[in-house]
Amino acid sequence: MNLHRKGRTALVLALVVVVAMAFRVSWNALRDIADAIGADSTAATLYPFVVDGLMALALIATLVLSGKDRTFALRVLAAYTIASLVLNYVHGLVPELHGQSVDWGRLADWDPANWALVLLATSLPVGSIYFGSDLVAKVLHHRPTPITAPTPNVEESTETVRNRSRADLVGSTLGSIPPNVKSLPRAVAVGFLKSTIPAKPLPAIESIPVLPIEHRAVAVESTRPRRATGRVPDVARSPRPKRTPGELLAEAREATADWPDAKLTAEGIRREVRTSPANARSLRDTLRAERGLMVA
Repeated sequence: MNLHRKGRTALVLALVVVVAMAFRVSWNALRDIADAIGADSTAATLYPFVVDGLMALALIATLVLSGKDRTFALRVLAAYTIASLVLNYVHGLVPELHGQSVDWGRLADWDPANWALVLLATSLPVGSIYFGSDLVAKVLHHRPTPITAPTPNVEESTETVRNRSRADLVGSTLGSIPPNVKSLPRAVAVGFLKSTIPAKPLPAIESIPVLPIEHRAVAVESTRPRRATGRVPDVARSPRPKRTPGELLAEAREATADWPDAKLTAEGIRREVRTSPANARSLRDTLRAERGLMVA
C-alpha cells in the first residue's frame, strides 16, 4: 500500500516538473506575442500565466468534475492548448518577433491571417476570465457520488463466526482436559472434546391440551311438501282431465239449478264450471232454452 502511494506521489511530482518546464519554454513565445499586440512590459510578462495557467486549471477541473461538466473542462483545455500551440508556431515562423522589431499589431504578412491571429491573441485573456470563473464555480458546486461499500454475505459471515467460536471453545477447553488426553493428537483431542462437551439444555416444550370435539345436532331435512310462492308455471301444473260437452252440461245444470234467470249468464257459468268463454256461452244458451221449454 505504501509503495503504491509513493508511486502515485512520484508520478504527480514528475508531472509538475514537466508542466513547469513546458511553461518556461512557452513563456518566452507568448510574452513576445503580447508585446507585438501592444501590451506593456508588465502585461506581456503576465500574458503566459493567463493562457497556460488556464490550461492547468482546466486540467485540474477534469480530474474533479464528472459528466457534462468534465466534458466542458476537457473542451476548454483543448481550445487553450490549440491556441497556445498556434501562437508558439507563429512565434517560430516570424523571426522579427524575437528581436521585437516587428510592426505593432503585425503577426503575419497576409492581412486575413494577421487579423485572425491578433483576434486570437487578444481574446485569450477575456476567455480566461469567463472560462476560469465557470470552471471554479463548477468545482465548488460539485458533489461527488458516494461510494457504497459492498455488503458482506450474511451466510459467509455467520459461518465464519461459528467456526471461530468453535475454535475458541476448543482452545479454551484444551487447558482443562486430563493429562492423558493432552498427549493425544489434536484431531483426536478435538473429537474427544466434542463428545464430552455437554450440550446446551433446551427448554421443555409445553404440551398443548387437546379440546374434545363437540357433537352438534344437524337439522334433518323436512319431507313435508313446501307451499308454492307466487304463480306456478304452466309446465309445472298438473294437467286437468278434459270433460265432454255432456259432462259440462250436467255440471252446469247442477250448479245453476237454483239460479234465477237474471243470474244465468255466460260469465257466471264460466266461473262456476271453470270452462272456456265459448263453452260458457254454449251452456248458457242451452240452459236458457231448457228453462224456456220447461216454462212452456
